[in-house]
Amino acid sequence: MKNAYIVDSVRTPRGKGKKRGTLASVHPQELSAATLKALAERNNLDPKAVEEVVMGCVSQVDDQAACIARYAVMAAMWPNSVPGYTVNRFCGSGLQAINNVANHVGSGAMDLGIGGGIESMSRVKMGADMGGRDFTVGNTHIAENYNLVPQGISADLIATIYDISREEADRFAESSQIKAANAIKNGYFKKSVIPVKLDDGTVVTEEENPRIESNYEFLSGLAPVFKTIGEKELDAIALKQYPDVKKINHIHTLGNSSGIVDGAASLLIANDDGLKKYGLKPRAKILATVATGEEPTIMLTGPVSASRKALKMAGLEVKDIDLWEINEAFASVVLYVKKTLNIPEEKINVNGGAMALGHPLGATGAILTGTVLDELERRNLRYGLITLCIGGGMGIATIIERI
Repeated sequence: MKNAYIVDSVRTPRGKGKKRGTLASVHPQELSAATLKALAERNNLDPKAVEEVVMGCVSQVDDQAACIARYAVMAAMWPNSVPGYTVNRFCGSGLQAINNVANHVGSGAMDLGIGGGIESMSRVKMGADMGGRDFTVGNTHIAENYNLVPQGISADLIATIYDISREEADRFAESSQIKAANAIKNGYFKKSVIPVKLDDGTVVTEEENPRIESNYEFLSGLAPVFKTIGEKELDAIALKQYPDVKKINHIHTLGNSSGIVDGAASLLIANDDGLKKYGLKPRAKILATVATGEEPTIMLTGPVSASRKALKMAGLEVKDIDLWEINEAFASVVLYVKKTLNIPEEKINVNGGAMALGHPLGATGAILTGTVLDELERRNLRYGLITLCIGGGMGIATIIERI
């Protein structure tokens, strides 16, 4: 195996996933294409050198239908010789795309590729690819053999089983807003964020989702999102799988869950031959890329098993990781990982996370990789671990080493 290096990372700002969101007027193909063009320009790279473009995207219907990775290449006006394919590992799709490219170049199958992700949640609504509310998607064998519930019920189940309180969740959500506001104020994202020009000439450069009113007092007053439907119907399904749990404690609100946003990101990845051939300088080495499976009812516990597997692969321990990016899909997920792996809170999501900044499903893993790389460089630290929980009961993790 050859080494796989991150040469550069770029992303768009995140716009609210609403019709009036700052990026809602931008077609997802164009949003993703903007990141491709930025990588080529920043690295003085002829696009024909790129041997593969892999993009994560979850809701692959409507404006994100067919193969958006290939369409992004076309929208960027890159040579026809540059191929692309799209991956869907739900919320882990953007990181899976990076891992795929890392494995491509690491095997020697190619020397230079791009991994990233895209999700325009203003234009393609979450669940648009699910064929309605039935998350078994009509598969009777799955319905007969698994007690499947929406992720919000799973997140509340984690909070119940692992004794995570509403106050803990809201305090962590408040800290996410504070850290994100500090990062924006001090320009910590500027190294990776590229401007997006709209058709009317407006240039979008700033994150739209953070809410200044999201302090603890505000957050603690929000109603639990999944309580009514849970108690009416869905809790009973989850409790079939966990009969020792008497009652699910519904703690998750719109404030301590991830925000719905638009966004795209891309990373340029090469092996030693690619670096030499194109005169590129690496910023980080990719040490481990893993995915794991989990019990599908509780669903969101995968970051623990994935992180442990990645650490073993890299020959590292929890204490060796300087910065952790644990996707803030729900507060209970991050707090569960923190408690289970005994991670110091000051190492986790130091510039805020999806509760403040939003979670563009297919792009988040790629965004978090760039975020941790930038911060490792800013702080002159060595190791970063990126991990996300995933629908259907999976986890994904990647470890990088700053060069």
